[in-house]
Formats: sequence, C-alpha cells, structure tokens
Amino acid sequence: MQKSLRVGQILYTNVLPVYFYFDQAKFEDRIEFIRQVPAQLNSAMANGEIDLGPISSFSYAEHTCEYVALADLSVSAKGRVGSLFLFSKKPIEQLNGAKIALTNTSATTVNLLKIILHKFYDYEISYVTQEPILQEMLEDADAALLIGDDAISAERTANDLHVYDLGELWHQFTGYSMTFAIWALRRAVISDHHDLIAEVHASFLESKRKTRANTAPLIDYVHTHFGGEKEQWIHYFQGLQHDFGDVQRIGLEYYYRCAAELGLLSAPATVDLWQAGGRQTNTTLTR
Repeated sequence: MQKSLRVGQILYTNVLPVYFYFDQAKFEDRIEFIRQVPAQLNSAMANGEIDLGPISSFSYAEHTCEYVALADLSVSAKGRVGSLFLFSKKPIEQLNGAKIALTNTSATTVNLLKIILHKFYDYEISYVTQEPILQEMLEDADAALLIGDDAISAERTANDLHVYDLGELWHQFTGYSMTFAIWALRRAVISDHHDLIAEVHASFLESKRKTRANTAPLIDYVHTHFGGEKEQWIHYFQGLQHDFGDVQRIGLEYYYRCAAELGLLSAPATVDLWQAGGRQTNTTLTR
C-alpha cells in the first residue's frame, strides 16, 4: 500500500531531539520516512519527492512560493553550534585570497561562510566543492568547511588546525541567532493531508518537549552510536535550539537579506509558518 505522506529526516544528530520520541508506529501505514543529508533533502523536496521535513533554511528561501514552515521547529543556535566548523591551516585573519574546500552536503552553512568572509571580512576567496573528507579537502586548499557529524568527528582530531565555529562567528558579527534548518511543508499537499500533517507536526513538538524534559536517554544514545564524551554531547545539545520564534526569525531573515545583497539569493525572503488549523503567518522584519 502506498503511504500518503513522505517525511524527510536529516542524517545528523542535530535533529534527534525532534525525532527521538516520535511515535513512528502510530504512523506506520500512513507516512514514509526518507533519511538523507541536507543537500539531498533539499533536492528531494524541490523535486516533489518529499512532502515534509527538515531542509536547509537557504533552500527554503529559494522556494518560498512552494513551501511553508512548520511552526516552532528548526535547528538554530545563538552562538556556538558545535557542528559547523571551518578548519584552516592558518588564522582566519590571513585567509584573504585563500582557496577553501566546501562540503557537498550543505547549502545554508556554505552560504553563511560566504557571507561571513565576503561581507564581514571583505575577503576574496576561491571555492571548490568536495566530499566531506577533511584530509582530502585540505590537500589542495587552505581551509575546509564541514557540517554535522562529519564536523563533530573531524574536530576531535584537528589539533594542528585553526577551527572556527560559524554560528559563533555569525553571532559575533551580528548579535543574532542563526537558523540552519527549517521543517518545510510543500503547499501543494496541505489540502489533501491537512489532518495527517497536523498529527505529524504535533508528534514532532511532543518529541521535542519530552527530550527537553529529560535529555539523558538521548545523550546515552548518541554516546553509544557516535562515540565522544557524554559531557561533550550534553554541551552540544544545550547549545542547539529547536524552536522557531521571533528570535530565530529575525536572525534568519537578516541572513536572507545578506545573502541577497551578495547575489546568493535573487531576493530577500520571509518565512510563512503553518500550524494546526492551517493558519499561516508572514511577517517581514527589518534590522
């Protein structure tokens, strides 16, 4: 039997609080989970192969006519993220004119790096996109950008490199939080699946609530499956925000304006929120 709703899931630990207590059995005969890295989910959503799920916030801005965002869900941080790193052979102050290798798994963070280096540092940089293997990326580049679990693993052994957290750099320059992923919903499926979407949305929010109330099972899980020290994982998840309110919206829409200013987006974007009852909001915020 064909399942009626296709739901994406990012293959990174940073989304786990939203999925950890999600009752998949409740939806077993109605939804199909599709697990991919962000760049793949971006493409699948754009091609109509996924109906709902977390995508790069940059990709959301490229498809605002086609998508809305599920209310109160994101992957955001105000300051250090702990999984978005620029690994550099020399200090960032010496990177003007450098060659930087970019991971092929990202959209938001790739463009965040370009905003930081071009708008805030006023650098000229050349870029190459590669598979997220740090040693290979640095063979012919001065620095490399990794995200997600690739970045977390690489940071543990990058003792001879300068390591910069992009969320921290963004906050230092702007004072804003940064939203890296949004749970997007294709507008075209809302009328046919409104009630099911509302159930899925509520289950995501409940998983987030349960994880926040007791993080110990999540920490045990990632420690077992991904290694590292438990204290590091506790600190990591404490630094992440999975809400999407005014604080996150203001920072993200400023990011969109910066991206448009540099020609990375054709125009600044705003975020339309969807919640049970079908109510959508569209608020333009200025800096």
